[in-house]
Amino acid sequence: MEILVKTGQFLLAISILVVLHEFGHFIFAKLFKTRVEKFYLFFDPWFSLFKFKKGDTEYGIGWLPLGGYVKISGMIDESMDKEQMKLPPQPHEFRSKPSWQRLLIMLGGVLVNFVLALVIYSAILYTWGDQFLPTKNVKDGIMVDSLAYNIGLRNGDKIISLDNKEIEDFYQIVPSIVLNNAKTIQIERTGEKREIPVPETLIPKLLKSTDFIEARIPFFIAGFSKESKAKEDGMKIGDQIIGLNESSIKFFDEFKDSLANYKTQEVKVTLLRENDTVYVTTIVPETGLLGIGPNGKITKFFELESNEYTFLASIPAGINKGIETFSSYLKQLKLIFSPKTEAYKSLGGFITIGNIFPGTWDWRAFWNLTAFLSIILAIMNVLPIPALDGGHVMFLLYEMITGHKPSDKFLEYAQVTGMVILLALLIYANGNDIFRYFFN
Repeated sequence: MEILVKTGQFLLAISILVVLHEFGHFIFAKLFKTRVEKFYLFFDPWFSLFKFKKGDTEYGIGWLPLGGYVKISGMIDESMDKEQMKLPPQPHEFRSKPSWQRLLIMLGGVLVNFVLALVIYSAILYTWGDQFLPTKNVKDGIMVDSLAYNIGLRNGDKIISLDNKEIEDFYQIVPSIVLNNAKTIQIERTGEKREIPVPETLIPKLLKSTDFIEARIPFFIAGFSKESKAKEDGMKIGDQIIGLNESSIKFFDEFKDSLANYKTQEVKVTLLRENDTVYVTTIVPETGLLGIGPNGKITKFFELESNEYTFLASIPAGINKGIETFSSYLKQLKLIFSPKTEAYKSLGGFITIGNIFPGTWDWRAFWNLTAFLSIILAIMNVLPIPALDGGHVMFLLYEMITGHKPSDKFLEYAQVTGMVILLALLIYANGNDIFRYFFN
């Protein structure tokens, strides 16, 4: 069921974004009296699932869910309609229009995607406001994984700042380390302030980590693995673990670390069940884990801060959020093209994108992710790669600057080259997904 919900959200988001992106091209083409022959959601090689014709345009839904397209008369695009290009230019064709009009037609999709993201962010802030976990409210400090431990962080450390700049939102600490290339982390440990240097080798490893730091929390049992015997031995969901072999336990990381010392041994776990203290005896497997998961809902343990917005206030706030997201994604893109970060290894395809959606239908999360994907779509489409909008824009700018238009034959070769590049990227990204699914 979870897979179906994720898939449904992914397809709905992509459908909205593709239709509106192509509508951006469509509306500018119509504005400049350029004929649009086709307007399709998804691709339709050999056949379409649904279609109808109104005026000069055929509207339809294809069967191959890899995007969508508008076919504009007199333009070399993915349709590779060479026969049309052999005929004399017609007044209604793309190639007959002034270069500035052609430029706006090609940028129409990107403009719509960017404006759409700003509108969605504004609507989200007006409807739900903005809620976050202030770093200062993580009063019990952090839990660290082995990567964080190796650079000098410890369970219970309280993060104060990065490069002496305070990070207001706790969940922006790791992205800030990665995207802003932080050199130092300022912490408080047992009342003493310290500075932890960030090694240059951290970023490639951090991109692969999922538990670098987490807010330190008490251990309330939220679930059991299939192999866990803890449930059979008497533990229940909702129990709070407060002791192990007569030693008091307050936090999840304390219990996990202590348990590792009793592999294959019998232990007595002290639980708080509502108002009663309960004792459960169980055997610790060789893994040193009991197969029980903690309740990670931050609202249970921390005081969040919320900002509410009026309709008018939500508009500039939404624009700011969109610009910040745009800037952040550009930094992420820069990481991908930097070999030393090895970020290219984290590049994912449809499975990765689908998995960012929650397993239950949440409209706030859905629209947040749709806005984020809209910005990604805008940025990716404007990259100067032939076959993308950015490739067409690149050749149009060349024409506007030099006064010379590239030949149709050159544009055909460029289009084919771009399609090969995009196909290779598609195979690589989705190949990464498949490899991670089977071998990680």
